[in-house]
Amino acid sequence: MALATVVGARGSTYRRPGARLLVSDGGELIGNISGGCLDNDIKIEAREVMAGKGARLVDFDLTADDEAVWGWGLGCNGALEVFVEPPDHAAEVVGSLKLALQERRSIGLVTVLSGTVPGVDKGARIVVHPDGRTESSVGDADADAEAAHSALRALAERKPGRKTLSVEEKGELSVFVEPLEPPLRLLICGAGEDVIPLVRLAAAIGWETVVADDRDNLLNRDRFPEATEFVHLPKALEVVDKAGADKLTAAVVMTHNYLRDRDHLQALLGTDVMYIGMLGPKTRLKRLLPDLATEGVYPSEEDEAKIHGPAGFDIGAEGPDEIAWALIAEIMAVRSGRNAGFLKNRQGPTHPRETAAATA
Repeated sequence: MALATVVGARGSTYRRPGARLLVSDGGELIGNISGGCLDNDIKIEAREVMAGKGARLVDFDLTADDEAVWGWGLGCNGALEVFVEPPDHAAEVVGSLKLALQERRSIGLVTVLSGTVPGVDKGARIVVHPDGRTESSVGDADADAEAAHSALRALAERKPGRKTLSVEEKGELSVFVEPLEPPLRLLICGAGEDVIPLVRLAAAIGWETVVADDRDNLLNRDRFPEATEFVHLPKALEVVDKAGADKLTAAVVMTHNYLRDRDHLQALLGTDVMYIGMLGPKTRLKRLLPDLATEGVYPSEEDEAKIHGPAGFDIGAEGPDEIAWALIAEIMAVRSGRNAGFLKNRQGPTHPRETAAATA
């Protein structure tokens, strides 16, 4: 096999840095980096790598306006830098990645693309934890220290990119630095019929889905085959204690029972969840908050910013399936810090423009 990773993107491209594609020796593709238009070119590079010719950095520059460039058929006037390698080095850190996923921890990953530091090979990787701990090594202690510093910055900024590391008196390294986060966790308070398409669509885009309800008979695989976890909640106020809530959790309250929705909302206030969606009309939320106030519960400014009620984008959604898409789209926008709207009305590029590799 060969592993292809987008490590740089300029202009308009289908995928951004961090996208990956695995190519088998039989030509099977797992993943996606270009929407399909560069698949054959990547296969050619992958065959060279699998033939033992080593990892390589390939530049697909489609910014020129000529027939040779448009012959690639990319349809986007941009450029991609793709690192194609044997998966040996990647396999060395799989255990760390798997543990981080299981424990829902973010980690930083630094991959060497090229360089002049003795003893550091192309494709070498180091794993960096948010507390500064490191696992594995790129092959040089000073380079490891520079890589760790760069990874911590990427974790704080939540942005991948190419960097140039200057290792004192030894040389320089061109690296790809990326923060890797666990999948978004969708906590759904309720297990009614309208939850079924929400679980299905969220799971289809890789989110973890947790369904919590007091009706134990509704929490089963026949009803929700794609759900990650079920939580039986005799008391709605226990939702955070039993289901958990972290900064990568989006909660949607949709039991359609006023008292339980109120208790769910109360339990979610003051937690680390990034989003609280309240289904139902705006007047319902306007009633819920004063009710909580009578019990001495007041949302903070941070809480108020997280609460979305009515939840979902205004796309004219009708019925459970369309409403599920409206909810998912809103959560995606909140996570990425975007205000949504029509792309044709957006000022500037769809994605932030990449600049030349920064020196870390």
